[in-house]
Amino acid sequence: MERRKTALIEVCCGSAEDVIEAWRAGADRVELNSDLFHGGLTPTLGSLLVAKRETALPIMTMVRPREGGFCYTDTEFAVCREDARLLLANGADGLVFGFLHTDGTIDAERTRILAEAALEAGKEAVFHRAIDVVPDWREAIDLLAELHITRVLTSGQEPDVAYGTQTVREMIAYAAGRLQILPGAGVTPRNMARILAETGADQLHIAVHRSLEDPSANNNRAIYYGGCLYPSEDRFRLIDRETVSDMVKAAKY
Repeated sequence: MERRKTALIEVCCGSAEDVIEAWRAGADRVELNSDLFHGGLTPTLGSLLVAKRETALPIMTMVRPREGGFCYTDTEFAVCREDARLLLANGADGLVFGFLHTDGTIDAERTRILAEAALEAGKEAVFHRAIDVVPDWREAIDLLAELHITRVLTSGQEPDVAYGTQTVREMIAYAAGRLQILPGAGVTPRNMARILAETGADQLHIAVHRSLEDPSANNNRAIYYGGCLYPSEDRFRLIDRETVSDMVKAAKY
């Protein structure tokens, strides 16, 4: 299968440290979040400021006030607007967001408000994987194009983009240059070439982490600070620089 000779690699990051590791690995762009366990929430300003200071990467910043869906209360949306304003004022190169109604269709008004905030600042407006639960992705792409969204992150409405390559290819053809389609979710060193070939995409969103140890909580193994899942308190995750570097090189041959 023939594919494009180069592809831009965007790395999904959960911290400033992740961004720095992605930068050292040769990534082209990052999406900065907090709480990747819940799909990514709004990052802190501190993480953005440090990431901007320590790297030269374009940094897309998530604007998502909580886990669990994309239909927010008026208060939550007010928080989104304030976060967006502060992120842009402190160097964000783009905003990543997604607003839906309770029936899963796109909330055009809220999407317009954040898209305009980004575009008026000369930055990018990215609609995230909320598109993967809309009832009609063609209708969604038409609306997002009308709202001047820069790019849409999608797995092709599948849990893993490796299973949604045909839909992603159809999305790219349907968008016809009106906006960019960014495939992501489940991209690995083993399947990235196939995903690029089958979708015809020229960019990929990857999330590749490794587990590190922090033994500072080991004095009392009965204590857990998380929820009912009780994650190990002596482990944390960081971008796997070597794997990202290998994937960037593979995308540039």
